[in-house]
Amino acid sequence: MLEAQGKKRGVFKLVSVVVGMFAFGFLLVPLYDIVCEVTGFNGKTGGAYQETGKEGVDESRLVTVQFLTNKNANMPWSFRPEVRSVHVVPGILNEANFIVRNETNVTMVGKAIPSVTPFKAADYLHKTECFCFESQKLEKGEELNMPLRFIVDRDIPADVNLLTLSYTLYDITSSVQLAIR
Repeated sequence: MLEAQGKKRGVFKLVSVVVGMFAFGFLLVPLYDIVCEVTGFNGKTGGAYQETGKEGVDESRLVTVQFLTNKNANMPWSFRPEVRSVHVVPGILNEANFIVRNETNVTMVGKAIPSVTPFKAADYLHKTECFCFESQKLEKGEELNMPLRFIVDRDIPADVNLLTLSYTLYDITSSVQLAIR
C-alpha cells in the first residue's frame, strides 16, 4: 500500500514539473518584454512619437544613425540597408530603405526584429513607419524595398552621437502556416 502511494506521489510530482515547465515556456516572452522595458536591455526602440513642431527640432547637433542587418542561420534571403549610416538632426523625420530578396524557389515569410545600441539611447529613437511592424511575405525570387521612417528625439542625451539600429531577419514561414491551419 505504501509503495502504491509513493508511485502516485512520484507521478503527481512529474506531472506538476511538466505543467510548470510548459507554463514557464508560455510566459517567457511576456516576461522577457517586461524585463527589457524595465531595464532597457535589448535596445528596444521608444514608443510613439508626439511631434511638437519646429520647437521639437535641435538644429545645433547631428546624430549618426548606423544601420546593421543580420540573418538568422536558417534565413536564406539577402537583406541589407540601402545606406550604412545617415546623419540626422534630432526632431526631424528621416527615411532609410532596406532591400530584401527571397533567394529561394519557394514563397517564404520573414520577420525583422530591431535592436538599438547604446541601450540608454533606445528610448530616443522613434519609428513612425517600419517594415519590422509586420511580417514580410515574398514570392520566390521577389525583391522588396522596405522603408523605415524614424525620428531621433531632441532630448537624446548630449553624450550620444552615434546610434546603431540593428535588424535580425528570421524565417517565420512555418509559424505563419501553423497559425493559418
